[in-house]
Amino acid sequence: MSTGVEQGTTIDGRYRVEYLLGSGGMADVYCATDLQLDREVAIKLLYRRFAQDPEFVERFRREASAAAGLQHQHVVSVYDRGEWDGTYYIAMEYLQGRTLKAIINEYGALDSDWAIDMTRQILSAARFAHRRNVIHRDFKPHNVIVDDDGLATVTDFGIARAGASDMTQTGSIMGTAQYLSPEQAQGHAVNEQSDLYSIGVILYEMVTGQVPFDGESAVTIALKHVSEVPTPPCSINPAISPQLQAVIMRALAKDQGQRFATADEFIAALDQARAGVMPAGAPAIPAPPRTGESTAIGMSGQALAAGAVGAAGGAAAVGYSNRGNGGNGSNGANDDDGPSRRWWIFAGGAVVAVGLLILLLLVLKPDQATVPGVVGSEEATAQTVLVRAGFKTDSVVKQSSSPKGQVIGQDPPGGEQADKGSTVTLTISDGPGSVVMPSVAGLSASQAQRRLQNAGFTVRTRKQSSDTVPSGDAIGTLPPEGTPVDQGSTVTLVVSSGKATVEVPAVVGQNVDDARATLRGAGFGVNVTSEESTSTPGTVLRQDPGAGTKADKGATIALVVAKAPATTKVPNTVGEDEASSIAEIQGAGFKVTIDRVDVANESEDGTVVSQNPSGGSAPSGSTVTIGVGRYTPPPAAGARLRGVWR
Repeated sequence: MSTGVEQGTTIDGRYRVEYLLGSGGMADVYCATDLQLDREVAIKLLYRRFAQDPEFVERFRREASAAAGLQHQHVVSVYDRGEWDGTYYIAMEYLQGRTLKAIINEYGALDSDWAIDMTRQILSAARFAHRRNVIHRDFKPHNVIVDDDGLATVTDFGIARAGASDMTQTGSIMGTAQYLSPEQAQGHAVNEQSDLYSIGVILYEMVTGQVPFDGESAVTIALKHVSEVPTPPCSINPAISPQLQAVIMRALAKDQGQRFATADEFIAALDQARAGVMPAGAPAIPAPPRTGESTAIGMSGQALAAGAVGAAGGAAAVGYSNRGNGGNGSNGANDDDGPSRRWWIFAGGAVVAVGLLILLLLVLKPDQATVPGVVGSEEATAQTVLVRAGFKTDSVVKQSSSPKGQVIGQDPPGGEQADKGSTVTLTISDGPGSVVMPSVAGLSASQAQRRLQNAGFTVRTRKQSSDTVPSGDAIGTLPPEGTPVDQGSTVTLVVSSGKATVEVPAVVGQNVDDARATLRGAGFGVNVTSEESTSTPGTVLRQDPGAGTKADKGATIALVVAKAPATTKVPNTVGEDEASSIAEIQGAGFKVTIDRVDVANESEDGTVVSQNPSGGSAPSGSTVTIGVGRYTPPPAAGARLRGVWR
């Protein structure tokens, strides 16, 4: 039946199969990588025999769409659905942890408080789905994943149950039959209460280590769900309280009208049981027969049935009992004057005495009235209601998740008959109490939110930049971890938005020390390299990233800083001709600049008459300025005179 997809296969062009997580009666589940979003997902791939049924395919599509809309901390997230290679798939959140079934198999019967916590989480998922008209149809511990923090997540929402024709197919629903509601077992329509019955089976299994009904075939188990009463859990695990047993047995009632109507009602009953209060509407549970009594109980039932025919039958039974005590049967039955007559006189007197006693009790019995149900009311309101109904009240206070001052239990419970004037004991919530704020260090935002919600808090999220925590991870909480906080309070989860970006200041032209201080003050690191330059040593020549750009706070800004170049001896060329001077200075590694200097002596024309620097050492590549003489002959005397007279 398996789809048999090989590792590395890409489903629908997006999901690369990594390995098989498990197989069920209807589908294989693979761990895969979402190539578009680079994340792990779980891919549920239907067996192809289901994909050939148009009605089933339509139901699968419709319910998968409904499941995709269920975004809740205790419900697996459904990301995508589609058709591939002749069948259909659902892509969903990949969950770390173990199935609840694996935990039960390893540890057997679990602690009652832990089982109640786990059931409340499962019921929270059911409540969320039911309010959106989604019926799970297949609650079982195999479909509950529990992580290391004790957070339960329900999977397989939206997968339709196999049809009635699959009941006899080996293995098709054998693993599920133990969790069927009676109406499912009979092929009737299912509703919210069908899911609650299955959750009741899970709770039964958690506290006893075994399912209430088991058998060699799915059909045998289904028939037991319809017709047999489960063994009371206390007879399997004496550590279970009578209050918790009452909750379990009500959840497993055959008649839907006797079960919990909603997940909220189921949760409230669990809270009452944990508080030691017998929940209202708890069913009467007959004690299981002691060893060796089953035959006697059966015979007693037959005798009662026979006795109901009439008084004559009862007399015949008495006569038979007397004959069995000894003597000749025939004689004993007809002896009017012997012990039999005295026995009848004694019996008659006893009957009269019993009748008088019953009459006396009826006369003296106080009036009774129905106890009003006040669970959920404020204490003052509940007391007023009970006093008006003719009862006295007494109160005990217990810590609970309910608001302070609210009635969370009553004894006797609402709906029972009790003597007028008797006392009804109310259990009053002292509020949720405080919980130490858990640590969220190292968790992703979604993991941290789940941990806080699981601790009983309402969570709001605030983004904050961080130099050390990656974007999308939890930085911390407000109040901080370790702080006692009232359960039910709203707390703030601070999530990293990554490193803050800062505008890079302009530092080119500044002294390197000033530039370093400016950049560090803006939150940047600084890396400095030097470059030979004729600029003043220590001056910033370049920066990267440039001024005005945005960079992560804490990023490193690279600076290139001027340093003095290496020095070379400057040749003195004063007195040399221009060409020779230029050649000698350039040969020493310097640049040459020429100034023309007027000279009075014709012998200095074209000769270097000055040089700066004229000796010593200077930076290689720097400029040496030479002054080259320029001689202009004076004009003749006559020419000047002629020029004047013109």
